Amino acid sequence: MIRVMLVDDQELLRAGFRMVLGAQPDIEVVAEAGDGAGALEVLKTTEVDVVLMDVRMPKMDGVEATRRIDGPKVLILTTFDLDEYAFAAVKAGAAGFLLKDVPPADLVSAIRHVHAGDAVVAPSTLRRMLDKFAAQLPSGEPMPGADLTPREREVLLMVARGLSNMEIANRLEVAEATVKTHLGRVLAKLGLRDRSQVVVYAYEAGLIVPSHRPKV
Repeated sequence: MIRVMLVDDQELLRAGFRMVLGAQPDIEVVAEAGDGAGALEVLKTTEVDVVLMDVRMPKMDGVEATRRIDGPKVLILTTFDLDEYAFAAVKAGAAGFLLKDVPPADLVSAIRHVHAGDAVVAPSTLRRMLDKFAAQLPSGEPMPGADLTPREREVLLMVARGLSNMEIANRLEVAEATVKTHLGRVLAKLGLRDRSQVVVYAYEAGLIVPSHRPKV
């Protein structure tokens, strides 16, 4: 059973999500909150696997709440497809994005994918967001770096371009499990949570530019 928490300041929206999720045999809504601060308080005493998090809320927004959450996967809910707050949430550790008018089947599928450790939004979609907003957003302090092997660097660049593990395996002529191992080492060395953050890192480190050509 996937334990889900709903965090949104609009009670009507929470009720709608609760109704959709309550009809699923493997998903249970175990908690709700009207803002980020309330969510953090609830999480102190409630076991949650996935948090559906709104971005704009009173008291504490979804970005700051996401930054402070340790453990549960966070799935950001946005009103607009290209949202600078959603971009910031990826940097804060969110596992993916959904629009609030997402079809019920896509919402359920996204929760299952996030629970399984996948990123909901394809790296290519995230790349379009970065193309749109990277020029306007302050990059802040650079993410911690580490020495990558040549093969790990290859995998990082391919992930940043939006390739799946299978596509990378085919290009490198290795097993998909080998790609997963390399990606796991990249995440560990760079202190990243998932492949969405790999894309952010690649842009901020200057490894990928808007033309999508790797930096030589």
